[in-house]
This record gives sequence, structure tokens and C-alpha cells, in this order.
Amino acid sequence: MAAQPTDLVVHDELAALRASIDLAYPAYLADLERLVNTDCGSYTRAGVDVIGRWTAERLRVLGATRVTSHPNDQELGETVVAEFTGTDPAGPTLLCIGHMDTVFDPGTAAERPFQVQAGIATGPGVTDMKSGLLTGLYAIGALREALGGLPLARLIFIANPDEEIGSPVSTPHIRHFAAEADVCLVLECARANGDIVSSRKGTLDLVITVNGRAAHAGVEPEKGRSAILEAARIVTDLHALNGRWPGVTVNVGVIEGGTRPNVVAERCSLEVDVRSVTRDGLEAAEAAIAGILVPCVVPDVTVAAEQTGRHWPMEKLERSGRLVDHAVALAGHLGFDLRDAATGGASDANTTAGMGVPTIDGLGPIGGLDHAPGEYLEVASIVPRTVLLAALIAAIGRDPEIAAWRTERLVKARTGTKAGAGS
Repeated sequence: MAAQPTDLVVHDELAALRASIDLAYPAYLADLERLVNTDCGSYTRAGVDVIGRWTAERLRVLGATRVTSHPNDQELGETVVAEFTGTDPAGPTLLCIGHMDTVFDPGTAAERPFQVQAGIATGPGVTDMKSGLLTGLYAIGALREALGGLPLARLIFIANPDEEIGSPVSTPHIRHFAAEADVCLVLECARANGDIVSSRKGTLDLVITVNGRAAHAGVEPEKGRSAILEAARIVTDLHALNGRWPGVTVNVGVIEGGTRPNVVAERCSLEVDVRSVTRDGLEAAEAAIAGILVPCVVPDVTVAAEQTGRHWPMEKLERSGRLVDHAVALAGHLGFDLRDAATGGASDANTTAGMGVPTIDGLGPIGGLDHAPGEYLEVASIVPRTVLLAALIAAIGRDPEIAAWRTERLVKARTGTKAGAGS
């Protein structure tokens, strides 16, 4: 009979992890204040790299055998990758991912700096995801202190500089190390009700550009070809796709076009968000959108679509359910109920789950109102959620069923067959 999640981390070990993290709690809060009070929007490269250098140094202090900061040519921050050697050479390889960037512009930290009032911490990125990033670091520290090391063959920790804009420079690194991983844990914070995340919608971001012909709207409008008129037809047809497939949404969120009221518009652009709970649904919507763009109703107008971002859906893999079972059982031992949920937002978990790597997300503390001025974190959730993450890592490392996934992955790597880790 396979080991049950409750068998793998005993009461005394949970108590030792709790004691270690309780002791570290004041330092966690001080670190959280430091990170939140650093402006590090995705395009604020200097600030993101401040966080990156701090994170890289902390990972070295925690005992990483190798820490590498990867630059890029897109004026974005560096991707930080740390590799830890565990205490069990026969154990699985675990990938943990957290991101360093926020959605906020320079100056936001000065306008509303970190503070804690009545048990609620606020400030830019406090939930999304400075606290999740710290939870990963403090969980590793607690495992080393309380259990003498990481009960894995290997742990890879990626600190991503560009998640909020779709991870353009970090995705190649994530994909590289996910191919070597048996399990992935993503450190976004828990939902506002405490749920962790086992599935996410996939996303497709498009910019549709309509090119027409300018003319004087009063003197000779017949010589013009209105890009706005064609764009209006496209917007209507795109929104008509909502409800055609279960769990698929299409939204035109930004429209820009024209120059003056008395000029027939020569150009119009649309920024489009497409989401789906399944890959089949996303592909069906994409095909329907291509059909909407041709033929044009306005003569002599041309339309082009550019894909600016894509995350395939994070569908709940069968093996991801094993990870959920571990988390739920451990939470019960720690004295709180836990459920897994689906959510509409994408994360780096979409990338790893899409590769077939068993993945769960939402493993940071509890918070909400991400991307908004009211973003908040429940500070009382910091310690129990960090203990949960540390215990989950230990359970994953000790689970013979997950060890069998590792064996399967290595065999398939040697034989050149496709990995089926998410079956």
C-alpha cells in the first residue's frame, strides 16, 4: 500500500518546523518590509535587480551549491536560479518558483510603504508576491535547521523577474529546469479564502491592427477606408465568442485609433485577452478569432494579429492531485482546513503543468486584492503557511510514489521517449 500523506512527516518534525519558523518570524517581517519598500515593477530593472541580488545572496547563505543570475537583452531584470543538493540521492527533484516583480510604477513604495495594522500588512507587492518569495526561502531554512537538510535529491529555486508581464525572459530557464523536475511548487499566495491552486486558465494575448485609408471626413469621405469601422465589427464578433465554449472568455480591453474627428481613421488597434480552462478551448477560440479577421467588411482594409503572450492552461493533472492530498493532510495536522481551487489568472504554474510536471500553486500566505492599492496580507497566516510549505517539501521528498515518478522520468530520458509525469 502506498504511503499516505499523514505518514511522511511526523508530529515532532512538524513541531520542530513550527518552532524554527516562529523564531524566524520577526526576521521574516523585516525582510518583507525591505522587499515591499523597493520599487520593482517589471520594467523597473534596477529595482528588480536589487531584489534579485538580495535573493541570490540569501540563497547562498541557505546553502545553495550554485546560484546563477541570468541577464537578458530586453532591459528586464536578471533571472536568479539556485540549485541545492539534498540529503537523499535517490529522492525526487523539486522545482520551486517565485517572482520578484510587481505591477506597480516607480514611486509607489514611497506613496504607500509597508505597514502592519490590526494584523493586516499592506504595500505594493506584499501579497503578489513578496511574501510568497520569502515563504520559499524561510521554508528551506527551516528544513535545514529542523530536519538537517532537504530530503530530496535536488531542489531548484527560480526567482523570476518578469512574471507580471508573462515571463518572457524567464520562461526558457523555467522550461529548462522543469524538464529535469519531478514536481513543481509555485509560491504565489493563497487565495483570499485560504485555498491553494491546482488549476488555472490559460491565456492568449493578442494585438490586432487594422489598417485603412485616411481621407477628409467632410469633403471626400468616400475616398477613405475607416479602420475604426472595421475594428468595431471585429470587437462585436470577438465578444460574441463568449459562451461558445465552456470556460472560454474573450475581452477587448484596449482600443486605440484615429487622429481627429474630421479624418477617416487610417489605423486602429485592439488589445485582446483570451482565456480558457482547457487547451482545446483555447485552440478553438484562437481558430475562431482567425476566422473573424478575414474577410474584412470594409473594402481595401487589412488586418494583422500579433501574439504578445501565451500561457497554456494549468489543468489539474492526476499526479498533481497527489500533491494536493499531501497539502490537505498536512494542513489538518497543523490545525487548519485546506482546499484546492481553480482560478482565472495565469502564472508560471501554467508553463510547468503544460509540460506535464505535477504542479500546485498558491502556497504562500493568505492575502488578496492583488494589483490594487488595497493589496493586503494576513500576517497571522505567515507562520502556518510557511510550516505547511516546509512540511510539504519533506513529504514530497519521502513519498515512494513520487520517487517512482523520478525513476520513470529518468528511464524515459535515457530512452528518448516523451515524459508522462503528469499522467
